[in-house]
Amino acid sequence: MSTYSDASAAIAPLPKARRATGFGGVLPALAFVAIFFIAPVAVLLLRSVLEPVPGFGNYAQLIGSATYLKIFANTFIVSGLVTAISLLIGFPVAWALAIMPGRLTSVIFAILLLSMWTNLLARTYAWMVLLQRTGLINKMLIGMGLIDKPLALVNNLTGVTIGMTYIMLPFIILPLYGVIRKIDPSTLQAAALCGANRWQCLTRVLLPLAMPGMAAGALMVFVMSLGYFVTPSLLGGTANMMLAELIAQFVQSLVNWGMGGAAALVLLVVTLSLYAVQLRFVGNQNPGGR
Repeated sequence: MSTYSDASAAIAPLPKARRATGFGGVLPALAFVAIFFIAPVAVLLLRSVLEPVPGFGNYAQLIGSATYLKIFANTFIVSGLVTAISLLIGFPVAWALAIMPGRLTSVIFAILLLSMWTNLLARTYAWMVLLQRTGLINKMLIGMGLIDKPLALVNNLTGVTIGMTYIMLPFIILPLYGVIRKIDPSTLQAAALCGANRWQCLTRVLLPLAMPGMAAGALMVFVMSLGYFVTPSLLGGTANMMLAELIAQFVQSLVNWGMGGAAALVLLVVTLSLYAVQLRFVGNQNPGGR
Protein backbone atom coordinates (compact mmCIF):
# COMPACT_ATOMS: atom_id res chain seq x y z
CA MET A 1 0.00 0.00 0.00
CA SER A 2 2.77 2.43 0.88
CA THR A 3 4.58 1.54 -2.33
CA TYR A 4 1.51 2.50 -4.37
CA SER A 5 1.18 5.79 -2.47
CA ASP A 6 4.84 6.63 -3.06
CA ALA A 7 4.50 5.92 -6.79
CA SER A 8 1.37 8.08 -7.01
CA ALA A 9 3.13 10.93 -5.27
CA ALA A 10 6.10 10.61 -7.64
CA ILE A 11 3.99 10.94 -10.78
CA ALA A 12 1.66 13.64 -9.42
CA PRO A 13 1.82 16.83 -11.53
CA LEU A 14 3.94 19.63 -10.19
CA PRO A 15 2.06 22.74 -9.05
CA LYS A 16 1.88 25.45 -11.70
CA ALA A 17 3.93 28.55 -11.20
CA ARG A 18 1.96 31.45 -9.91
CA ARG A 19 1.08 34.07 -12.43
CA ALA A 20 1.93 37.64 -11.70
CA THR A 21 -1.08 39.47 -10.37
CA GLY A 22 -1.83 43.15 -9.98
CA PHE A 23 0.48 45.74 -11.51
CA GLY A 24 3.72 43.85 -10.88
CA GLY A 25 3.95 42.58 -14.45
CA VAL A 26 3.45 45.98 -16.05
CA LEU A 27 5.51 48.11 -13.66
CA PRO A 28 8.63 48.11 -15.91
CA ALA A 29 6.57 49.24 -18.91
CA LEU A 30 4.80 51.90 -16.84
CA ALA A 31 8.13 53.14 -15.49
CA PHE A 32 9.56 53.33 -19.03
CA VAL A 33 6.55 55.34 -20.27
CA ALA A 34 6.67 57.63 -17.23
CA ILE A 35 10.39 58.34 -17.53
CA PHE A 36 10.74 58.73 -21.28
CA PHE A 37 7.31 60.05 -22.33
CA ILE A 38 5.30 61.56 -19.49
CA ALA A 39 8.18 63.25 -17.66
CA PRO A 40 9.54 65.13 -20.73
CA VAL A 41 6.04 66.34 -21.62
CA ALA A 42 5.48 67.49 -18.04
CA VAL A 43 8.80 69.36 -18.03
CA LEU A 44 7.92 70.97 -21.35
CA LEU A 45 4.54 72.02 -19.98
CA LEU A 46 6.14 73.56 -16.91
CA ARG A 47 8.70 75.46 -18.96
CA SER A 48 5.97 76.79 -21.24
CA VAL A 49 4.24 78.47 -18.27
CA LEU A 50 7.33 79.36 -16.20
CA GLU A 51 9.78 80.80 -18.74
CA PRO A 52 10.67 83.59 -19.15
CA VAL A 53 8.09 84.67 -16.54
CA PRO A 54 5.35 82.60 -14.85
CA GLY A 55 1.99 82.75 -16.59
CA PHE A 56 0.36 82.06 -19.92
CA GLY A 57 2.17 84.81 -21.80
CA ASN A 58 3.76 82.36 -24.24
CA TYR A 59 0.38 81.00 -25.29
CA ALA A 60 -1.06 84.50 -25.59
CA GLN A 61 1.87 85.50 -27.80
CA LEU A 62 1.36 82.43 -30.00
CA ILE A 63 -2.34 83.10 -30.47
CA GLY A 64 -2.05 86.87 -30.75
CA SER A 65 0.69 87.04 -33.36
CA ALA A 66 -0.33 87.08 -37.02
CA THR A 67 3.03 85.55 -37.97
CA TYR A 68 2.58 82.56 -35.70
CA LEU A 69 -1.04 82.13 -36.77
CA LYS A 70 0.12 81.99 -40.38
CA ILE A 71 2.57 79.24 -39.46
CA PHE A 72 -0.25 77.31 -37.76
CA ALA A 73 -2.39 77.79 -40.87
CA ASN A 74 0.43 76.58 -43.14
CA THR A 75 0.87 73.50 -40.98
CA PHE A 76 -2.79 72.49 -40.94
CA ILE A 77 -3.39 73.31 -44.62
CA VAL A 78 -0.40 71.30 -45.82
CA SER A 79 -1.18 68.42 -43.46
CA GLY A 80 -4.80 68.34 -44.66
CA LEU A 81 -3.80 68.47 -48.32
CA VAL A 82 -1.20 65.73 -47.88
CA THR A 83 -3.74 63.54 -46.09
CA ALA A 84 -6.45 64.08 -48.72
CA ILE A 85 -4.12 63.49 -51.68
CA SER A 86 -2.59 60.44 -50.00
CA LEU A 87 -6.08 58.98 -49.52
CA LEU A 88 -7.05 59.65 -53.13
CA ILE A 89 -3.89 57.96 -54.43
CA GLY A 90 -3.49 55.34 -51.74
CA PHE A 91 -6.98 53.81 -51.86
CA PRO A 92 -6.83 52.73 -55.54
CA VAL A 93 -3.28 51.45 -55.04
CA ALA A 94 -4.30 49.43 -51.96
CA TRP A 95 -7.33 48.03 -53.80
CA ALA A 96 -5.17 47.07 -56.77
CA LEU A 97 -2.67 45.36 -54.47
CA ALA A 98 -5.49 43.42 -52.82
CA ILE A 99 -6.75 41.96 -56.11
CA MET A 100 -3.42 41.53 -57.92
CA PRO A 101 -1.67 38.16 -58.31
CA GLY A 102 0.60 37.38 -55.39
CA ARG A 103 3.88 37.67 -57.28
CA LEU A 104 3.11 41.13 -58.67
CA THR A 105 1.89 42.26 -55.25
CA SER A 106 5.21 41.19 -53.74
CA VAL A 107 7.13 43.25 -56.30
CA ILE A 108 5.10 46.40 -55.62
CA PHE A 109 5.40 45.89 -51.88
CA ALA A 110 9.16 45.62 -52.28
CA ILE A 111 9.16 48.96 -54.12
CA LEU A 112 7.08 50.57 -51.35
CA LEU A 113 9.32 49.24 -48.60
CA LEU A 114 12.45 50.23 -50.50
CA SER A 115 11.16 53.81 -50.71
CA MET A 116 10.50 53.78 -46.95
CA TRP A 117 13.97 52.43 -46.16
CA THR A 118 15.73 55.01 -48.33
CA ASN A 119 17.20 57.89 -46.35
CA LEU A 120 14.67 60.69 -45.90
CA LEU A 121 17.20 63.43 -46.59
CA ALA A 122 18.26 61.76 -49.84
CA ARG A 123 14.64 61.48 -51.00
CA THR A 124 13.98 65.12 -50.19
CA TYR A 125 17.07 66.27 -52.10
CA ALA A 126 15.95 64.13 -55.04
CA TRP A 127 12.64 65.99 -55.10
CA MET A 128 14.51 69.31 -54.95
CA VAL A 129 16.34 68.28 -58.13
CA LEU A 130 13.14 67.12 -59.85
CA LEU A 131 11.05 70.16 -58.91
CA GLN A 132 13.48 73.00 -59.58
CA ARG A 133 12.99 75.28 -62.60
CA THR A 134 15.55 73.33 -64.64
CA GLY A 135 14.43 69.99 -63.26
CA LEU A 136 12.99 67.01 -65.07
CA ILE A 137 9.34 67.79 -64.29
CA ASN A 138 9.45 71.31 -65.72
CA LYS A 139 11.40 70.12 -68.76
CA MET A 140 8.81 67.41 -69.43
CA LEU A 141 5.90 69.84 -69.09
CA ILE A 142 7.56 72.33 -71.43
CA GLY A 143 8.47 69.59 -73.91
CA MET A 144 4.84 68.38 -73.96
CA GLY A 145 3.66 71.92 -74.63
CA LEU A 146 1.60 72.12 -71.43
CA ILE A 147 3.42 75.20 -70.11
CA ASP A 148 5.45 77.99 -71.70
CA LYS A 149 7.79 78.76 -68.79
CA PRO A 150 8.99 76.77 -65.78
CA LEU A 151 6.67 76.52 -62.78
CA ALA A 152 7.79 77.49 -59.29
CA LEU A 153 7.59 74.12 -57.54
CA VAL A 154 10.18 74.60 -54.77
CA ASN A 155 10.50 77.10 -51.92
CA ASN A 156 6.73 77.12 -51.57
CA LEU A 157 3.91 75.02 -50.12
CA THR A 158 3.39 73.28 -53.47
CA GLY A 159 6.77 71.61 -53.27
CA VAL A 160 6.22 70.74 -49.60
CA THR A 161 2.89 69.09 -50.43
CA ILE A 162 4.35 67.07 -53.31
CA GLY A 163 7.37 65.89 -51.34
CA MET A 164 5.41 65.01 -48.21
CA THR A 165 2.70 63.19 -50.16
CA TYR A 166 5.34 60.95 -51.74
CA ILE A 167 6.84 60.21 -48.32
CA MET A 168 3.49 59.57 -46.62
CA LEU A 169 1.92 57.31 -49.26
CA PRO A 170 3.27 54.02 -47.84
CA PHE A 171 1.86 54.89 -44.42
CA ILE A 172 -1.66 55.01 -45.82
CA ILE A 173 -1.37 52.23 -48.40
CA LEU A 174 -0.28 49.58 -45.89
CA PRO A 175 -3.19 49.92 -43.40
CA LEU A 176 -5.68 50.25 -46.26
CA TYR A 177 -4.32 47.11 -47.89
CA GLY A 178 -4.68 45.17 -44.64
CA VAL A 179 -8.33 46.20 -44.25
CA ILE A 180 -9.31 45.66 -47.89
CA ARG A 181 -7.75 42.19 -47.87
CA LYS A 182 -10.13 41.23 -45.03
CA ILE A 183 -13.24 42.20 -46.97
CA ASP A 184 -15.07 39.11 -48.20
CA PRO A 185 -15.31 39.28 -52.04
CA SER A 186 -18.73 37.65 -51.83
CA THR A 187 -20.02 40.86 -50.20
CA LEU A 188 -19.36 42.83 -53.38
CA GLN A 189 -20.75 39.98 -55.49
CA ALA A 190 -23.92 39.96 -53.41
CA ALA A 191 -24.30 43.71 -53.87
CA ALA A 192 -23.91 43.33 -57.65
CA LEU A 193 -26.49 40.51 -57.72
CA CYS A 194 -28.91 42.77 -55.85
CA GLY A 195 -28.69 45.33 -58.65
CA ALA A 196 -25.94 47.66 -57.41
CA ASN A 197 -23.77 49.16 -60.11
CA ARG A 198 -20.01 49.65 -59.73
CA TRP A 199 -20.33 53.11 -58.24
CA GLN A 200 -22.86 51.92 -55.66
CA CYS A 201 -20.67 48.93 -54.79
CA LEU A 202 -17.79 51.33 -54.21
CA THR A 203 -19.63 54.01 -52.21
CA ARG A 204 -22.13 51.86 -50.29
CA VAL A 205 -20.19 48.64 -49.72
CA LEU A 206 -16.43 48.94 -50.19
CA LEU A 207 -15.82 52.40 -48.71
CA PRO A 208 -17.88 51.82 -45.52
CA LEU A 209 -16.13 48.50 -44.92
CA ALA A 210 -12.72 50.08 -45.51
CA MET A 211 -13.48 53.12 -43.33
CA PRO A 212 -11.52 51.91 -40.25
CA GLY A 213 -8.38 51.51 -42.36
CA MET A 214 -8.95 54.85 -44.08
CA ALA A 215 -9.41 56.59 -40.73
CA ALA A 216 -6.33 54.96 -39.20
CA GLY A 217 -4.16 55.76 -42.22
CA ALA A 218 -5.47 59.32 -42.51
CA LEU A 219 -4.87 59.98 -38.81
CA MET A 220 -1.33 58.59 -39.04
CA VAL A 221 -0.50 60.70 -42.10
CA PHE A 222 -2.06 63.88 -40.70
CA VAL A 223 -0.31 63.59 -37.32
CA MET A 224 3.05 62.78 -38.90
CA SER A 225 2.62 65.70 -41.30
CA LEU A 226 1.94 68.09 -38.42
CA GLY A 227 5.35 67.36 -36.92
CA TYR A 228 7.43 66.94 -40.07
CA PHE A 229 10.63 68.97 -40.18
CA VAL A 230 13.14 67.93 -42.87
CA THR A 231 10.96 68.04 -45.99
CA PRO A 232 9.21 71.38 -45.22
CA SER A 233 12.49 73.05 -44.30
CA LEU A 234 14.18 72.00 -47.56
CA LEU A 235 11.29 72.30 -50.02
CA GLY A 236 9.39 75.13 -48.36
CA GLY A 237 11.99 77.65 -47.28
CA THR A 238 11.76 80.21 -44.49
CA ALA A 239 8.86 82.08 -46.10
CA ASN A 240 6.61 79.02 -45.77
CA MET A 241 7.58 77.81 -42.32
CA MET A 242 5.63 75.06 -40.56
CA LEU A 243 5.17 74.39 -36.87
CA ALA A 244 8.01 71.88 -36.43
CA GLU A 245 10.43 74.40 -37.97
CA LEU A 246 9.12 77.10 -35.62
CA ILE A 247 9.71 74.89 -32.57
CA ALA A 248 13.24 74.09 -33.75
CA GLN A 249 13.93 77.79 -34.27
CA PHE A 250 12.66 78.66 -30.79
CA VAL A 251 14.81 76.00 -29.13
CA GLN A 252 17.99 76.01 -31.24
CA SER A 253 18.34 79.56 -32.54
CA LEU A 254 16.48 81.74 -30.04
CA VAL A 255 16.99 79.44 -27.02
CA ASN A 256 13.43 80.28 -25.96
CA TRP A 257 12.26 77.10 -24.28
CA GLY A 258 9.07 78.75 -23.05
CA MET A 259 7.76 79.54 -26.53
CA GLY A 260 9.08 76.27 -27.91
CA GLY A 261 7.30 74.34 -25.16
CA ALA A 262 4.06 76.24 -25.75
CA ALA A 263 4.11 75.51 -29.49
CA ALA A 264 4.97 71.85 -28.86
CA LEU A 265 2.15 71.52 -26.33
CA VAL A 266 -0.35 72.99 -28.81
CA LEU A 267 0.80 70.39 -31.33
CA LEU A 268 0.41 67.62 -28.74
CA VAL A 269 -3.10 68.75 -27.76
CA VAL A 270 -4.18 68.81 -31.42
CA THR A 271 -2.75 65.33 -31.96
CA LEU A 272 -4.49 63.84 -28.90
CA SER A 273 -7.76 65.54 -29.85
CA LEU A 274 -7.65 64.04 -33.34
CA TYR A 275 -6.89 60.62 -31.88
CA ALA A 276 -9.86 60.93 -29.49
CA VAL A 277 -12.16 61.89 -32.38
CA GLN A 278 -10.94 58.91 -34.40
CA LEU A 279 -11.60 56.56 -31.48
CA ARG A 280 -15.02 58.08 -30.89
CA PHE A 281 -16.32 57.67 -34.44
CA VAL A 282 -14.46 54.74 -36.03
CA GLY A 283 -12.46 53.16 -33.23
CA ASN A 284 -15.05 50.49 -32.45
CA GLN A 285 -15.82 49.52 -36.04
CA ASN A 286 -14.74 46.08 -37.17
CA PRO A 287 -12.29 46.34 -40.11
CA GLY A 288 -13.47 44.46 -43.16
CA GLY A 289 -16.96 44.00 -41.80
CA ARG A 290 -16.11 40.68 -40.11
